[in-house]
Amino acid sequence: MHRRQLLEALDRYRTPFLEEAAMVERTRRFVEAHEDCFDRKLWPGHVSASAWVVSPARDRVLMLHHKKLDMWLQPGGHADGDPDVLNVVLKETSEETGLPPEELRLVDDEIFDVDVHTVHASAFDPRHLHFDIRFLVEADDRHAVPGNDESHEVRWIPLDQVLRLNNLRSIYRMVQKTRRLRR
Repeated sequence: MHRRQLLEALDRYRTPFLEEAAMVERTRRFVEAHEDCFDRKLWPGHVSASAWVVSPARDRVLMLHHKKLDMWLQPGGHADGDPDVLNVVLKETSEETGLPPEELRLVDDEIFDVDVHTVHASAFDPRHLHFDIRFLVEADDRHAVPGNDESHEVRWIPLDQVLRLNNLRSIYRMVQKTRRLRR
C-alpha cells in the first residue's frame, strides 16, 4: 500500500464512530497535502501504523506496556519513510512483540481503525501528530510472546479487561469493533 493506495483505502473506509469519521477525513486531507507524509521528520506530523492483534477466538488482545510512554498500547510505530503501511504494521508488530513475522496474520488489507493523536515533545522530537492507520492482525495466543526492550511487558489481555489498562477512546473503539466481530 502506497500513498495513492492509502488515500483509496481511506476513501473506502467507513466507521460508525463520528469522532473517528472526522479523523479519517483529517488524515485523508493530510496525506493528500503531503507527499512525504510517511517521513518521520515531517512536522507537524506524519503517518504511523499499528496493529490490533487478536487471538483466533477474538477474545484476547496482544498489548504492550510501553516504557517511554508508560501506558498499555497496541504494537505499532513510525513508517520511517516507507509508504507501505501494511509492511510497516507487520514489521513493527514483530519487532515490538518479539513474535516472528510468520506467526502474524493480517486479517485483511482494509483499515480497521484510524486515529489522530498528539505525541508530546521529548528530548528528540517536538510535539507532533501521529496519523495512525490501524489494521486487524491475528496471532495464536498459545505461543510465548518474548517482547523487546522498548516495553516493560507484552501480554495477551482478555478483551473484557483491556479498558482497565487503557481507557482511551481509540482503544474503546477497537474493543467495540472486536466485540462486533465475535457476533
